[in-house]
Amino acid sequence: MDNVVKVRRALLSVSDKAGLEALAAALVRHGVALVSTGGTAAALRGWGHAVQDVAELTGSPEMMDGRVKTLHPRVHGGLLALRDNAEHVAAMDANGILPIDLAVINLYPFAATVAKGAARDEIIENIDIGGPAMVRSSAKNHGDVAILTDPGQYENFIAALDANGGGTTLALRKRLAAAAFAHTAAYDAAVASWFGITDQAEQFPPVLALALTRAETLRYGENPHQQAALYLPQSGASGVAAARQVQGKELSYNNLNDADGALELIAEFRDAGPACAIIKHANPCGVATGSSLAQAYKAAFDCDPVSAFGGIIAVNQPLDGPTAEAIAGIFTEVVIAPGADADALAVFAGKKNLRLLLTGALPDPRRAGLALRQIGGGMLVQSRDNGAVSRAECKVVTKREPTDAEWADMLFAWTVARHVKSNAIVYAKGGSTAGIGAGQMSRLDSTRIAAVKARDAAEAAGWAQPRTSGSAVASDAFFPFADGLIAAAEAGATAIIQPGGSIRDAEVIAAADERGLAMVYTGMRHFKH
Repeated sequence: MDNVVKVRRALLSVSDKAGLEALAAALVRHGVALVSTGGTAAALRGWGHAVQDVAELTGSPEMMDGRVKTLHPRVHGGLLALRDNAEHVAAMDANGILPIDLAVINLYPFAATVAKGAARDEIIENIDIGGPAMVRSSAKNHGDVAILTDPGQYENFIAALDANGGGTTLALRKRLAAAAFAHTAAYDAAVASWFGITDQAEQFPPVLALALTRAETLRYGENPHQQAALYLPQSGASGVAAARQVQGKELSYNNLNDADGALELIAEFRDAGPACAIIKHANPCGVATGSSLAQAYKAAFDCDPVSAFGGIIAVNQPLDGPTAEAIAGIFTEVVIAPGADADALAVFAGKKNLRLLLTGALPDPRRAGLALRQIGGGMLVQSRDNGAVSRAECKVVTKREPTDAEWADMLFAWTVARHVKSNAIVYAKGGSTAGIGAGQMSRLDSTRIAAVKARDAAEAAGWAQPRTSGSAVASDAFFPFADGLIAAAEAGATAIIQPGGSIRDAEVIAAADERGLAMVYTGMRHFKH
């Protein structure tokens, strides 16, 4: 058979005792001798199993509040000894070391201790030393030893044990060893990250330790010829990755990427009235607030009805029936909402391919964190773009002051612009986008494209004029020349919000004054690449 090793002795030491009773019963059924520590030994005895304490095996008591109990040659010799090596066997005989064929180890709950806000001393005490050492010894010697580190492995292990007469195959031991080294690597990464980022307050520590667990393999990547998977941090899923999928086909790479953008954008309005955002290819094509979700959806849709087809829709309040009916009127890939009432669920149930994600509370758009992007040969790491400005923080640079309505539209457009790929131009009027220009190499082109989209939308709706007439416009970075501002004015914009900072600021301000525009500077740029 595939190098089957009979399991005769098992060492069990776990902080998470889920599934342990069934595993212990299977081991005893196969005649395996059990060796254990502390609370694990007590649990095993409580289930009626004979257990040898590690202290009896080593001849040395636990000491230093349990910091030292398994760091002993009779433990690590039993795990590391090569059974077919005569010198190793002789050393075992000479030192009273018995072979250990299975180790069942999971580690002190370090990440959970940090997550609950424990004091520093408690966090330090939850850094496991003996556990990782035993895991690594077992995994290194996978030719002879099996190592279990996760209760989720127990069921398949018991089945394998039954199928192999109480033994383990080399193929199984290799898989378990790979999982074990990943387990200790993730554990050490969590400790290193806490020490570097939290305890030492280093935003960018010398070594950035990342540990991600594969949640699922996706159908394909950005394109069908690419493979893809979703990985989650040790702290667990958050954001769009934590959303509950109520119905629809499985999510693709592009669905998740766009849904993430939609959720991050709609979170900007989590404390506002009803709001809706429509995303297509990682860019907003319509964002609006309204007196109801249905009204907000219609206003967002009207900004660019062509691009909205096949898009991702996010709302900031639980979905109701009328909003669901409106959304169901066109093909939509994904709908994201904090919740949904029975009427909305019934409407979407008739759209079997539509993916409905419910998030619960929306994330904080101002939360701290790191954003990572891979480049050839390395990784770029930066803090999240969670910057925001208020009316009080803006500087009016033109002769004319904005009206209150213009201030509201400027700040709305500025909020949306942060989520539009650069170069980004956003026209807004009455709490909704009127035109969006995204991802152009020229800011002038973005300005013109947004205006063209607004004219097209007006023509399709039969409006007398595009909604850019009397709008405010936001630019994610400064206007390097006056031409972009002039194009916005020609589209009907009356107020401008931009970072400022161009060497031609005076020229741009003069062009605004000549046209009677109001313009404010934020002093903050929002490039998004």
